Amino acid sequence: MKVKTIISGLILWMIMLTITPESGASTPHSKLKEEYVTYASNGTTLKGYVVFDENIKGKRPAILVVHEWWGLNDYAKMRARMLANLGYIAMAVDMFGDGKTAANPQEAQALTKPFYQDPQLDKSRMDAAIDRLKEFPQTDPSKMAAIGYCFGGSVVLNSAKLGADLKGVVSFHGGLAGVPATKGLLKAKILVCHGADDKFVSAADVNTFRRQLDSIGADYTFKVYPNATHAFTNPNSTAVGKQFNMPIAYNAEADKNSWNEMKAFLQKLFH
Repeated sequence: MKVKTIISGLILWMIMLTITPESGASTPHSKLKEEYVTYASNGTTLKGYVVFDENIKGKRPAILVVHEWWGLNDYAKMRARMLANLGYIAMAVDMFGDGKTAANPQEAQALTKPFYQDPQLDKSRMDAAIDRLKEFPQTDPSKMAAIGYCFGGSVVLNSAKLGADLKGVVSFHGGLAGVPATKGLLKAKILVCHGADDKFVSAADVNTFRRQLDSIGADYTFKVYPNATHAFTNPNSTAVGKQFNMPIAYNAEADKNSWNEMKAFLQKLFH
């Protein structure tokens, strides 16, 4: 019995050794290196946050994280650290410049308005972040993707449709009424994680978005989570929704399921 137990333990140990960071399993002894970086786009100074596991040697896939309309805050940084624990190098990007954040919906609307008016601004800021992240020796420039939340979801989708140099993008409760998809420009694979009860994204937006992607044969997956509203991945969204009378709330199950969908998507993307 003891011999069988030892053998079983050795087999389990060997299996664990074969799990790579890209498989979506967090490393047991991560040593995260965090670094604030400054870069620029068309004269605007941008301040990002880069994080990776120092215990992993060599180059690895790189993921950009695009914040909600509140700006580059602790939530986006948390998601970047979660990606670093999965073995990626991650960069929480600054879309607004100088690390600006919004304290209320009115400020957030003012900061995001230029991007909704000019989607090319999405891509130019993303291109600058991509170039900055490529400068890190830990980055494999042939394996880059982006994820975005709410406003950030629309940013990564627009950037991909405008031809950004990314292998894939993931939108979490992001806006879908962006630029039309064009065959030849869109190179990235797409995963959309959408809340069934999202009051900020209309059924018409969903139908138009899917119809456009279908029309060019785009490689995309559209996941819908029941009972999930806008901002369903952010644990702070319920309190924020009450504070500003917004129809947003956290949904733990949808958060967990969408993160697992993302992990599977990235694993497949980079293999």
